Amino acid sequence: MKRCIVSAPLVLGLMLGAAGGVRAMDLGVIGPTYDISEPHLLQMIDQRLRAKERSGELGRLEAEARERGIATVKNPPPVTGLRATDTVRTFYFDPSFALDRNILGPQGELLFAAGTRKNPLEVVSLSRHLLFFDARDPRQVGRARQLIALYQGRVKPILVGGSYLDLMQSWHVPVYYDQQGLLTRRLGITQVPALVSQDGLRLRIDELAVSP
Repeated sequence: MKRCIVSAPLVLGLMLGAAGGVRAMDLGVIGPTYDISEPHLLQMIDQRLRAKERSGELGRLEAEARERGIATVKNPPPVTGLRATDTVRTFYFDPSFALDRNILGPQGELLFAAGTRKNPLEVVSLSRHLLFFDARDPRQVGRARQLIALYQGRVKPILVGGSYLDLMQSWHVPVYYDQQGLLTRRLGITQVPALVSQDGLRLRIDELAVSP
């Protein structure tokens, strides 16, 4: 039995020849056609903004946004999870931490290896007491004034609620805010007012009573 070997050029020629014998057919009109009528997205947004501007709605929205921004600055959201002190307590916090990676010098030399434990108080001391309190509570505001006078101004007032701007205007001293409760949570504070002081290489935290 003989096998017939067909070359690639021959196969290609047969395919082209077959294709050449195919005639075009008119399938007719399947359905009506229309021009694209959807508006451009940016044009639509621009038209809506202009309409809101003409109606005054855009100006109203801008004014409301400014008022919300000013209100947030004057009265930041209070720190959650804190309460006025009902049980006085004193505890300590060790600020030491372990490095999670090597610390290299400018020439690539190893300064501190990963796992090295350091205490920031070995380098920088706490020059002022940290006083956390809620300015919405008049009792805590009064206790804060007493402590600031007692320590002759060597106190950094830090709010967990209320308006720090109003307090600064009243006291004429810088007043800070514990944004999102980062410091109070880190230090384990649950009651205010709370006074943080340095005690050797630890921080002493006193959650203080307030007068009824």
